[in-house]
Formats: sequence, structure tokens, C-alpha cells
Amino acid sequence: MDVGSKTIGLAVSDLLGITAQGLPTLRRQNRRSDLDALRRLLQEYDIVEIVVGLPLRMSGVEGIQAEKMQGFADLLRRTFALPVHLWDERLTSSEANRVLRDSEMSIKRRGEVVDRLAAVLILQSWMDSRAAALERDSRGG
Repeated sequence: MDVGSKTIGLAVSDLLGITAQGLPTLRRQNRRSDLDALRRLLQEYDIVEIVVGLPLRMSGVEGIQAEKMQGFADLLRRTFALPVHLWDERLTSSEANRVLRDSEMSIKRRGEVVDRLAAVLILQSWMDSRAAALERDSRGG
């Protein structure tokens, strides 16, 4: 998830956990309706873990937005009783904007998909890191 104040960018992995695919962006309304919409998605896609982008400062230090995401992750853990992983999202929005700028997509359309692409980049990065760690562990190093 790429969580903002107005939208939540969403992505899910394929069944093998290799690639991330974007879902339609959730327009935030209020806590209850946001959680209801997320509950439906968790059930529809049989989600067993959640990854939430953690907006660290470029120095790596947590700021106010990171604290908000810590609270949001805790809310998700309490509400859905699933593991919730916070993952460094530095540069994902700028990377998403760069990719979209380089495409021939209209500015209006880019604005509609940037949160989705940021969520894909967050999830893909988390999955790649986990796969690399599992590979290191299997080699004994």
C-alpha cells in the first residue's frame, strides 16, 4: 500500500509471490469506509500479509508521516489480525512519476495511476528483498 491522505495506492502479488500487480486506487473517505474497502480486498485476493510504504526522510530518519504510517500499520494489525510490514518507500513516488513521465501517457492519466505504480514499486521491492534474503539463508550465508 502507498498510503496518502486522499488515496491509497494498492498492489497485490501474483500467486507465486514473484511479481506485483497494481489494483485500482482507493479514494479515502473516512476510517470506517477505508477499512471496509480494505477488508473486501483482503478477502477477494486472499491476502495473508500486508506491506505498507514507510515514508522516511532522505536521511533515513522517521518524521511525522512515518509516525502516521506506524499508527496506520498498527490499526491494520489490530483490525485484520494479519502481519503488516513497513517498507521504506523513499523514492518510489518519484520513480513512479519518472516512469510515467517517460511514457506517452497524458498528464491527467498519469495522476490517476501514480499511486498504483508507487504501490507496485513498494511491493515489488519488498518481495525482491525477501526473495534475496531467503536465497542467502538457503546458501547458509
